[in-house]
Amino acid sequence: MKNVLMLKSSILGGYSSSSALMEKLEQGYKQQGATITSRDLAAEPLPVLTGDIALALRGSDDMSELQKQAVALSDRLIEELKAADVLVMAAPMYNFSIPTQLKNWIDMVARAGVTFKYTEQGAVGLIENTKAIIVTTRGGIHKDSASDTQIPYLKLVLGFLGIKEVEVVYAEALNMGEQFAKEQMEQAQEQISSLI
Repeated sequence: MKNVLMLKSSILGGYSSSSALMEKLEQGYKQQGATITSRDLAAEPLPVLTGDIALALRGSDDMSELQKQAVALSDRLIEELKAADVLVMAAPMYNFSIPTQLKNWIDMVARAGVTFKYTEQGAVGLIENTKAIIVTTRGGIHKDSASDTQIPYLKLVLGFLGIKEVEVVYAEALNMGEQFAKEQMEQAQEQISSLI
């Protein structure tokens, strides 16, 4: 039985196209009997990385209560990630980048000696046997162009953590007319069906 970690990051609530696609994925995995761990990073935001939190995540001996809480949260998030056979992350495009909420999650799980380590040959990811699905929604068309900074960044980060198998579900042109939006969402839903 698969363990699936699902990360929503849209700030649009019930109007979110990425959340609608994530729900289709979640339903498909549930039908397969998968165990789902779901986090809505907008509804329950994680702390923004600060100097104090960064110091704590590196293993400081003398920590404040706030720092201890941040480390405990980071440990919990990393446990969820390590337990996942599949990581599904929503990455709607906001101003040519990923949502702040998703970046906060990345900052809390990317920890030297825990999810990656440095060696003489460079960094080595410590997250093993996990594949990822990125669901990205955009108002315009950006795939395979210089304006798509999201997917190269997310693939770089995931690879750094050890996750090399990454599928991307695109739904673009969602603000370029109803017909475009309808076609793109239908194509994304078909792709999702083939991935489950």
